[in-house]
Amino acid sequence: MWFNNLNTAFVVGYPIFVSVIWITGCLFSGLLRRRQPRTLVSEAAAPFVSILVPAHNEADTLDAAVRSLAGLNYERYELVLIDDCSSDNTLAMMADLKAQWPAVSMTIVALPVNQGKANALNEGLKAARGDYIVGIDADSLLAPDAVTQLITTLTSQPDYGAVTGKPVVRNRSNLLGRLQLLEYIGVIDLIKKAQAYLTGSITTVSGVIVAFRREALEQVGGWNPAVMTEDIDITWRMYRHHWRVAYEPRAICWILVPERLRGLIKQRQRWSRGGLEVLVTNWRGFYRNPWGQRFLLLETVVSNIWAVSTALSVLAYSLKLVFLHGLSLDGNLLLILLALSGIQFAVGFFASQMTARLAGPELLLVPIYVLYYWMVNLVSCLSAIASYFVSPQRKGTWRSPDRGL
Repeated sequence: MWFNNLNTAFVVGYPIFVSVIWITGCLFSGLLRRRQPRTLVSEAAAPFVSILVPAHNEADTLDAAVRSLAGLNYERYELVLIDDCSSDNTLAMMADLKAQWPAVSMTIVALPVNQGKANALNEGLKAARGDYIVGIDADSLLAPDAVTQLITTLTSQPDYGAVTGKPVVRNRSNLLGRLQLLEYIGVIDLIKKAQAYLTGSITTVSGVIVAFRREALEQVGGWNPAVMTEDIDITWRMYRHHWRVAYEPRAICWILVPERLRGLIKQRQRWSRGGLEVLVTNWRGFYRNPWGQRFLLLETVVSNIWAVSTALSVLAYSLKLVFLHGLSLDGNLLLILLALSGIQFAVGFFASQMTARLAGPELLLVPIYVLYYWMVNLVSCLSAIASYFVSPQRKGTWRSPDRGL
């Protein structure tokens, strides 16, 4: 009995604890950001930047992505478009876009064999001329000042090896897209702000918008094609080489997210598996890395333990309901969790209302989202654990979120 009570307290208490940490860290991070003066990098001092755009079968989205890049208010940059052996007309579209935008320096890299996003980025890096490298997805749209914000942050500290921006969901036509909109502003953004403020590090850069110092990128050997999530992996290889990684929420990137549940679960399974791969390859970080990064590793461990504990609790409650026809839940803990989730999303909503173009009725989805977020996390984490033990060696593959694949 005591074990069941302890397990139940952990299953509900862990989300409550992390919600308090996220809210507190985000609020203090916002206060600190308002007090710190910030002067954007001037046109005269702006370094030359190479923007890598890897693509595989992105003919439907590439035109809009390049159009947003052509509209940047950053002057000194080039585009490196990488076609990873697409089976549609992506490569032909790249040639058309290069002719359409003659004022934009544009290089096309055509790969003869499809080998995944990490390999495509590495090949693009070979063709890039800039000392600073920005990577975005071929279905992402950058805000006009996004590169300026990233480079300002990256050049402000010589020990910054990478800085990631803030993804904002743009496809909101169905319930799943709108729930993910809440997640990106109410969880992912809050987590990164809290992590950056409380630990001085973040768990991972966002592959959809990230800038690197070329020196740091080459020192860690570029992107690793042998992992499922190259963005999580390269973040922790930066840490192993004593580079810092920052979060810049003022650099906005509009992204497409999965619109079908199957695609969402696959995406989150990849994220969870990437976290497991980080633990396996960075276990020495528990006693070598700075304390902030040790905390991030520990949080990953605890989140996986939480997933297993929650699965056991659900099984125990199901058996109790079937055989004993009784079910008891701690309503107070559940009420606290719901209240904290409401506060958490209110903080995220008002912090992102202008940049994310949010409407007040979005907050009415919070009760649905509480169930959605933790259940998706649970399923993806458990499936990632199972897949890792079944097949430890798996390479990353291309996904198209807008198609739900």
